[in-house]
Amino acid sequence: MGGSHSREGLNLSDAESESESEEYQEAEEEEEEEEKQQSDLHRHGSASKTRTPTSVEELDAKLQSLKLKYSSKPSSSPSKSPNPNPNSPYAAKLYLHIGGSSPSAKWITSEKLTFFSFSKPESDDDEAPSASPWFLTVGAKIKARVGPELQLKPFPAQRRVDFVADGVWALKFFSIGSYHGFLNEYQNCLFENIYNLEANDANKVRVFGNDFLGWAKPDAADDTIWEDAEEGFEKSPRAAAARGQDLLEEFEEDAGNCGGIQSLALGALDNSFLVSDSGVQVLKNFSHGVHGKGVSVKFSSGSKGKPQSTGVHQLDIETGKVVTEWKFEKDGTDITMRDITNDSKGAQLDPSESTFLGLDDNRLCRWDMRDRGGIVQNLANSMESPVLQWTQGHQFSRGTNFQCFASTGDGSIVVGSIDGKIRLYSKSSMRMAKTAFPGLGSPITHVDVTYDGRWILGTTDTYLILICTIFKDKDGKEKTGFSGRMGNRIAAPRLLKLTPLDSHLAGKNNKFQRGQFSWVTENGKQERHLVATVGKFSIIWNFQQVKNSRHECYLNQEGLKSCYCYKIVPKDESIVDSRFMHEKFAATSDSPEAPLVVVTPMKVSSFSLSNRR
Repeated sequence: MGGSHSREGLNLSDAESESESEEYQEAEEEEEEEEKQQSDLHRHGSASKTRTPTSVEELDAKLQSLKLKYSSKPSSSPSKSPNPNPNSPYAAKLYLHIGGSSPSAKWITSEKLTFFSFSKPESDDDEAPSASPWFLTVGAKIKARVGPELQLKPFPAQRRVDFVADGVWALKFFSIGSYHGFLNEYQNCLFENIYNLEANDANKVRVFGNDFLGWAKPDAADDTIWEDAEEGFEKSPRAAAARGQDLLEEFEEDAGNCGGIQSLALGALDNSFLVSDSGVQVLKNFSHGVHGKGVSVKFSSGSKGKPQSTGVHQLDIETGKVVTEWKFEKDGTDITMRDITNDSKGAQLDPSESTFLGLDDNRLCRWDMRDRGGIVQNLANSMESPVLQWTQGHQFSRGTNFQCFASTGDGSIVVGSIDGKIRLYSKSSMRMAKTAFPGLGSPITHVDVTYDGRWILGTTDTYLILICTIFKDKDGKEKTGFSGRMGNRIAAPRLLKLTPLDSHLAGKNNKFQRGQFSWVTENGKQERHLVATVGKFSIIWNFQQVKNSRHECYLNQEGLKSCYCYKIVPKDESIVDSRFMHEKFAATSDSPEAPLVVVTPMKVSSFSLSNRR
C-alpha cells in the first residue's frame, strides 16, 4: 500500500553504455533509406496527413500531392524526418518499462533516437476531413489514438512524458523547445479528437462558453478558492498528521454464500449490505470495519443486465422474504428509473424519512413511499403492487442523458451526464439547473458531493474531476452553484489521475469507478479523503493535499492541474467498490477517519487509517 512515486520513481538517465557518437552514427546509417522513403512519399502520396513538416516548402509540397482541403490547419512533424539527427525538434529517446511492479522493474532504452508525429488517416470525405481522429506515432513501434486513455503525464524538469500504449513508454526530448512543442500539439489534437472541432480560441468559447473559459485556459481562471483551501490546509491542526497516515488492514473475510458481489451499500446505522445476482447479504458495522452477520436474502433477478428498473422491493432480512413491492408510475403510465438515492446525505439517520430521489435518462424526481390511502399494501394480502407517488420532479426533453446523481446535506442535487456535463439543482426546484458545468468531454459515470455542497467529484473512465462550487455574488456574499448562477468567476477544476505505470498495472479493467468523498453528515465538518477503484487497485487521495495549491504535483504544470499523489490498496482481483464508512465509526484516537471497506467479487476487507508513530 504505497504512493504512486514508489512505483514510478526513477529518473531517466542520459548515460548509456554506448557512446553518443555511436548512437548518432547508427542514425546516420539509416538516413539514406529514410530519404528514399521520403522521396517515395512525395511521389506516390501518403496514407496519412501529418501536423507540421519541418518547413513551409515541405508542407506545400505535401498538400499539393495529397490535394487536401484541410490545408489551413497548423501541423507538426512528419513521421519520418528528412534529416534524422538529435537537433530535429521531432527527435526523442524512447524508453519502455519492463518488470511490472516486481523488484526488478526498470526502464530500458527502446530507441536511442526516434521521431514522433501527430497524424490522422486520410478521410474518404474530402468535405469533412476533421472527422478522422489524430494519432500519435513514435517511430515504427507506437501508433495510438490521442485521447485520455493514453494517461499522458509530463515531467517538465526531465523534458519527458510518460504514456500507456500497449505498454508503458517514456519519451525524453533533447531540448525544452521540443518538449513544449510536443505538449502543445498533443493538447490541440486531444481537443479536436474530443470535440471534433479545430483547437482555436473561437471553438474553445463555443465548447466551454465565456463563463467557463478558464477550464480551457486555466491560467486565466479565478483560482482564489484554491488559495483559500491552501490557507486552511496550513492552519489545520491535523494537517501534519494527515500527511503521515497509513492504511492498516484489520481483517478480510469471504463473502460466504452470496458470491459474485456486484455492489456495496454502506449503512450509517447498524448494518451494511452486499448485493449480488442471487441476493443480499447483511453485514454488521463496527468501528474497525464490517463483519458478516450470517443473514442473507435470496431472490431471483429477472432484470439482470438491464440498466433501468420498473420498481423497488422491500426485503425483510429476518425472514428473507420480499414484503412489499412498489411500482414507478407517472400519470397512470409505468416508467423506469436508472438509479435511486437518499434525499440527503444524512437521510439514513432520520427514521421518519419516507421519500427518496429517482433518476432516469431524462427524468429527475422525488418519490414518496407512503400509499395514497395511508396504508401500504402487503404482498401477502394483495395481488396488485402499490404505486410510488411522484411528488416532485421533471421529465426533460430527450438529450439530457443523465447517468448518475448525488445529494448534499440540505437536499440539493448534482447530476452527471454522458456528455460530461455536471448540473446542479437546488432542493426546491428540479426543473432548471442553477449551474451547468461543461465537463471535459468524457462521460460522467459517477458523481459525489460534499455534505456542505462546496465540492463535487465526478468520475470518468480515465480520471476524477474535482470541482469547486463556491462563488461570490455581486454583493460579495459567498454562495454555492446550487443556490445561484456562478457567473464568470469560476475556478478551474483539478484532475486526479493515476501515473501511466499504475494505470497499466491496475489490470485490464483499469477504468475509474465510483469516486467518493469520505462520509460526513455534520455541519462544519470537512471530508478528509477521496477514494475510487481502478481495476485491482483501490486509490485514496488526501483531500486537503489535493486542494493545496503549493502541492508538489502542481509545480510547473501546464493546463489543468493534476494530482498524482495517492495511496494504493492492491488486490488480486478486480475491485467491486471501495468506500469509507460513516464518520460515527471512526475511532477517537489512533484513527481519525472511519474504516475503509474494499469489496471484490468474493471477499470483503476492512482497513483503518492510522497515524504513523
